[in-house]
Amino acid sequence: MTARRSKGDGGLHWDEERQRWTATVTLGYTAAGKRIVKKARGKTKTEAKEKLKEILREHEDGSAVAPTNYTVREATQYWLEHGLGGRSASTVRMYTTYAETHVIPALGARKLRDLSVEDVDEWLASKRDTLSTRSLKLIHAILNRSIKNAMRRDKVKRNVVDLCEIPEGRAGRSSKALTLPQAQAIIDAATKATPRMRAYLVLSLLIGARTEELRALTWSHVVAYDRKSEAWLPVGEAGWEHEEFATYVWRSVRAKGDTKTVKSRRSLKLPRLCAEALRELHEEQDDTSGLVFRTQSGNAHNVRRDFRKILDRAGLVGKEWSPREMRHSFVSLLSDSGVPIEDISRLVGHRSTVVTETVYRKQIRPVLMQGAEAMDVIFTA
Repeated sequence: MTARRSKGDGGLHWDEERQRWTATVTLGYTAAGKRIVKKARGKTKTEAKEKLKEILREHEDGSAVAPTNYTVREATQYWLEHGLGGRSASTVRMYTTYAETHVIPALGARKLRDLSVEDVDEWLASKRDTLSTRSLKLIHAILNRSIKNAMRRDKVKRNVVDLCEIPEGRAGRSSKALTLPQAQAIIDAATKATPRMRAYLVLSLLIGARTEELRALTWSHVVAYDRKSEAWLPVGEAGWEHEEFATYVWRSVRAKGDTKTVKSRRSLKLPRLCAEALRELHEEQDDTSGLVFRTQSGNAHNVRRDFRKILDRAGLVGKEWSPREMRHSFVSLLSDSGVPIEDISRLVGHRSTVVTETVYRKQIRPVLMQGAEAMDVIFTA
């Protein structure tokens, strides 16, 4: 006679339809009195029983029992639907496109609990020749966040993606920076541009603001120092007959209007050329109660087109440059003139000098002379 299974070990039977042995165990009852049953299947009795034992071990350890059939596709789609609250529509579209193009086709059918480090490493390696490093980081982040979200919902016990290194991707166009003569040529060429483009280009180059910060700049955040009241007042109230001007870089065109980080929110004194360009733009505009930089269509393509025309007039190839590289040039010019990296970091609104040195490492060119100068004094001939 076949020995009866011990109480609590669950049941074991042959499933004719699935052609698998199925082990079942009852883990308790819901508030409505319905049994909570977990199943494990295998080609052999032993395989099914081993899977059943794993479920029992997890239950005895106090861990939630992860489902065996929950897939990477389901985890990713759940995160796309529920994990992007507060993001702009364009950001959601970008994440969805990357997920549907690169994550789900390659790994979507994989059971989440069976996903291994090797699976993720091989997947990332297969993308390195077609995607840039930034894109590889993005698809890694999508998978990583999807699985972390699944962990919080007890769909899987661990996140193997956290253990994977992101490889270097396909080399893209390197960011570059203007030399001082090139920058001067562009500033000279901008004098023949419209007041809007002249102000936009001069501010991009001379205060190092992000393009998203400039597009959100309002006239109420362009201020003059009034010596009589000893206060900074909006230029619409104080006028332009002052010596010192500043701008509050407090907003951006991100979904909630916030700057990229907390330290990106900063107040910057304006160089003379910036103040002159803004005054000319202010005098041209009829309504100065809103945005400083307005376009008829609101299309960033117009800005890039006009920006490249100015660079062409300055003797550069406009199509080889982008507006964001004015910020790189700002860092480069300050670095070449001897401004400490700590000061540059604060001016561009970075959280730390590490960010500045990492993102703008090709533009940071300080020559550290203190050691050589000290040694020359110590070891005088």
